[in-house]
Amino acid sequence: MGEFKVHRVRFFDYMPSGIRCMAFNRKADRLALARLNGSVEIFNFSNNYFQEKVIPGSDSRSIEAICWVGCDRLFTAGLNGEVVEYDLERLCPKYTLDAFGGPIWTAACNSAETHFAFGCEDGSVKLFEILPDKIQFERNLDRQKGRILSLSWHKTGTLIAAGSLDVIRVFDVKSGHSVQRILVDRGPAGTRNKDCVVWNVAFLSDYTIVSGDSAGKVQLWDANKGTLIKTHLVSKWDVLSLSVSENEDSIVAGTSEGTVIQFQLLSPTIGDAETQWIRTRTFKHHTHDVRAVTETKTSVVSGGLDTQLVICPRMDKVEVKSSESVLRKVIFPHRSLVSCAKKPSLLLFQFPDQLELWRLGGTDTVGKPGESLPVTRKPEKLIQLKRKGDDHICCSTISECGHWIAYSTVSSIRLYQLQCDNNNISISKVSKLPKVLRSAHQLQFSADSSKLFVASEQATIHVISLSRSECTHVHTFKPKSGSSAPVHLLAASADGQWLTSANRHCEINVYNLKKLKHHCMVPVYNSLPSAMAIHPETNNLLMAHADQQVFEFSIVDKQYTDWSRKLQKEGLHRCRSKWHTPITHITFNPSAPSQVMLHDTHMFCIIDQSLPLVDLKAQFYSRLTPKDMSETDRPSKNNAFKMCKKYQPLLHVNLLEDDWLVVVERPLIDIHSQLPAPVRQKKFGT
Repeated sequence: MGEFKVHRVRFFDYMPSGIRCMAFNRKADRLALARLNGSVEIFNFSNNYFQEKVIPGSDSRSIEAICWVGCDRLFTAGLNGEVVEYDLERLCPKYTLDAFGGPIWTAACNSAETHFAFGCEDGSVKLFEILPDKIQFERNLDRQKGRILSLSWHKTGTLIAAGSLDVIRVFDVKSGHSVQRILVDRGPAGTRNKDCVVWNVAFLSDYTIVSGDSAGKVQLWDANKGTLIKTHLVSKWDVLSLSVSENEDSIVAGTSEGTVIQFQLLSPTIGDAETQWIRTRTFKHHTHDVRAVTETKTSVVSGGLDTQLVICPRMDKVEVKSSESVLRKVIFPHRSLVSCAKKPSLLLFQFPDQLELWRLGGTDTVGKPGESLPVTRKPEKLIQLKRKGDDHICCSTISECGHWIAYSTVSSIRLYQLQCDNNNISISKVSKLPKVLRSAHQLQFSADSSKLFVASEQATIHVISLSRSECTHVHTFKPKSGSSAPVHLLAASADGQWLTSANRHCEINVYNLKKLKHHCMVPVYNSLPSAMAIHPETNNLLMAHADQQVFEFSIVDKQYTDWSRKLQKEGLHRCRSKWHTPITHITFNPSAPSQVMLHDTHMFCIIDQSLPLVDLKAQFYSRLTPKDMSETDRPSKNNAFKMCKKYQPLLHVNLLEDDWLVVVERPLIDIHSQLPAPVRQKKFGT
């Protein structure tokens, strides 16, 4: 498919944050998780587990609990003592409320979704009423000695179980009094001088309380009598998280050792009508604390300090070789954190608190295929740009010429102008921006760097004209459908005539920049777009979706191209379906206009639109001309799809001038080396 000289970049020191808590919404089939840096992510499980939304974190926000209400309301609470409801359209906090109980350690919503309970540092359990547009404090339950670390409502909504140090209490919601006090055993004799922390409780409908504690025990209690039913010693370390399935026939527990243990309600002998909780499975996919676990109908989902979200299928609930039977580990975001200025060979790296601008290195040596060339000009960090305020950076971009940098938080947009004179780099902030610019979900410069396109929090797109003297607002595009869904992708044509946007309602709109009006809308496909780009010569729009489907749309003709229809009919090679991470970037080969390059986390591939699509059942050749073939057979094996898995994990792939390919990797070993040491475990032979 052609030869490239490769810049193999490994100096993007990206470090994902650990997972603190998660909540699964069974009505909407979505998972919300909160990370240690205060950011919130929403995954759409019905859309190939795509990372649908990201709400940036803040230095002033610490999250300990996350809860869904209905299908579209999301709440968090944390150690700053505040409860936050989020605007899932604008992707920012909707309002913040102080619970006035000190740090909040836990939160739970009743099954009727009418009340919240918050466990606080001062020993109080605070009840809040859930109203259509806000939550409102109602009253306190009896204050206890010691902080409340875990809460769970009974299905009837009349009782609440609360865990703290050495004790589990059952509260009557109506009276507010404690009606049951259960002392928790501290464990073996050597640990009896330490407090037993009840990290998690779950209140079952049959009035059984399940607890997980710092002594490594999962225990079952009779809430009516306050007596112990069963103890399972599952770890020498803490049991940090618990989750109960919807029909209450399965319990999963996460530990400090990185293991996830499943218990099932089964009959101990065949034909016996009596059931009991039996330990059935142990999953070992984490290296550090498992801070959060939950169950769906088909999988066990876990996350923790090692930053990865693990979706482990329950093989007794899924079909073999289906998409649900795949073990998934999500470490990197489903969007690009790298921007490239191709002409000056610059890379812009986005971190939550800063941006880094690097100039690529180079070599004067000419080598053979597969040979590593010596670096004669080392890569150079030109600028480290720290953000202002507490809010994290949500999007950033650099212009093609490398003279403009823009980034946005949830509260402001900042634009900078760069000047490079030989080895002297200067940067100046553009102080006067148009008043319409408040915050952005996505930023994109035009190909000639004369305009900045801003996808605003109002689901509109502002066109800003750039010059050395001033920046002016030219026009605002609004979606023809009137949708308020946030725009997460922008793509501009090389000739400056077309602009496309994709939003979270799967709508892709095309705008005419010359006439400043809406041109057309691509037929809505029921999977979110994950990447898109406009061909520099044909002005055809190439789109990749979360379900791995690829489409090509003719902007001029307002219809799918013949190649796209053929691709949907015949499909790409079956080996492509083995990868389950979304395509995050699309680019084109300037030396060969028919070649399209796409990449996800595990590989990048080149699709040559001038070659025939490969037979789905044919043997796959990743090389253009396999060495073991005769000269007469080689042309018949040429096909449109070529793939490279040499570089992993991939954060960005782009084509520069003169057949240079830049590949940005983030090896997992580098991430693991920055994690704190895991708990010490005795291993055989050591």
